Amino acid sequence: MTKVVDLEAGTLILGGGGEGYRSPQKLLLKYANRHGLIAGATGTGKTVTLQTLAESFSLAGVPVFLADIKGDLAGLSQKGGGDAKLEASFQSRAETIGIEMDYQNFPVTYWDIWGEKGHPVRTTPADIGPLLLSRMMGLSDVQEGVLNIAFRVADEEGLALLDLKDLQSMLVWIGQNAKELSLKYGNVSTASVGAIQRSLLVLENEGGNSLFGEPALELADLIRTDASGKGMINILSAERLMNAPTLYATFLLWLMSELFEQLPEVGDPDKPKIAFFFDEAHLLFNGASPALIGKIEQVARLIRSKGVSVWFITQNPADVPESILGQLGNRIQHALRAFTAKDQKALRLAAENYRPNPAFDTAEAIQHVGTGEAVTSLLEAKGVPGIVERSLVRPPFARMGVISDTERAAIMQASPMALKYGKAVDRESAFELLAKRAEAAAEEARAAKEQAEAQKAAKSGRQAGGQAGDDDLWSMPGEYNQGRRYQPNTKAEPKPRATRASDSIATTFGKSLARQLGTKSGQALVRGVLGSLFRGR
Repeated sequence: MTKVVDLEAGTLILGGGGEGYRSPQKLLLKYANRHGLIAGATGTGKTVTLQTLAESFSLAGVPVFLADIKGDLAGLSQKGGGDAKLEASFQSRAETIGIEMDYQNFPVTYWDIWGEKGHPVRTTPADIGPLLLSRMMGLSDVQEGVLNIAFRVADEEGLALLDLKDLQSMLVWIGQNAKELSLKYGNVSTASVGAIQRSLLVLENEGGNSLFGEPALELADLIRTDASGKGMINILSAERLMNAPTLYATFLLWLMSELFEQLPEVGDPDKPKIAFFFDEAHLLFNGASPALIGKIEQVARLIRSKGVSVWFITQNPADVPESILGQLGNRIQHALRAFTAKDQKALRLAAENYRPNPAFDTAEAIQHVGTGEAVTSLLEAKGVPGIVERSLVRPPFARMGVISDTERAAIMQASPMALKYGKAVDRESAFELLAKRAEAAAEEARAAKEQAEAQKAAKSGRQAGGQAGDDDLWSMPGEYNQGRRYQPNTKAEPKPRATRASDSIATTFGKSLARQLGTKSGQALVRGVLGSLFRGR
């Protein structure tokens, strides 16, 4: 019997067969970073193929990241076997292929954006960046420009964008200061800001608040091996995530981009640094703009030199754009059903993508292979596409299917990732800093308003005081009434004429002087109040 993984030869056995099959079918680890495709109709065995590939990569010391769409890949953490009937079937197939059956479990780390079935996995808007974020939200060029301005201003102002509310508050601030920002960065339309906010609201409703935050996922925590040298299998729980396709595609595409940007160039290594499986790949391409497809094509073309093996899993090869399909050198095609004319056309196109085998008709084989069988084409020496072959997929070594909550909890508690990512951190960032600025501005406005009201009250009081003094002068008893008519004091004792004249002159002089002083004092008070107001402006 042959071992599934032969590190000396640098091969993984995917399957094989008896008569009419090439046995065994081997994937060269050296060319695994030329990427791959697993396709086939529902129920034809794609998930089992994904599991066996993940097991093989792990045995070769290659870490794996995959999305568990239905929950039935969680069993990779548990040893297979235990069912006599299933064991007999697996043993028979293993003997047909010519491999040694070795039931075992694998090192697994469970992840979940909501933190329910795995450790919380988070990233930040700053890590994703405006380009990828705008393309994933389907923003127009103008809206993308405004989002770029928001990120640029945040950098210049020292406002960290760490979660969704940071980005939303930053856009509010951009809209409020659009006139000033337009002079430096170009037109900032409030309509564009509103459109971006609506797209962020959709993302938030799908679970964006859970995805965006800290502590952010570090790639080094995905690229790990255990004490025995097996590659860590990172399983993202995607049962709930599949109901939020935008969020699902955003996260996985960000992860690919991070691998591309952070990993160093290694050329063609003896084996990949990490294998990345993108299940339900059609969700990424449905309605994708040409710019986004171009971005994915660029990543798929260049990331191989970083030692990353990317595998797309979908029902029909036609779900993947041709520009990207051409980058996938290793292909495992399960059965396709051709019930309609459109299906038949898709079947013929799928068959044309393989190097023909004179022993059988490729389109006929794709239509009639059974469950657990596949038509395969794997890269050979010098990266040449291999001739298409029919193959039995090898049986998995770990458990197939779901695991209990108790088993999952035990794996999570034993993981070092529980302590690192278990608790969310909300440190001071754009939302808090902008809130402080707004509060300070409001306090300053209140203080200015109170000062103005106090000055106005003082001015009114002083003017009222000046008018009262004048009225008192004109209404002195025994001299004048309010109509300024002379009223002799009839109650007073009569005085000599000279004395009365002297008193009249002194009184008249005093009143004249008092009026002049009162008028000048009033004018000085008015100038003082107005002067302080103008100086305060």
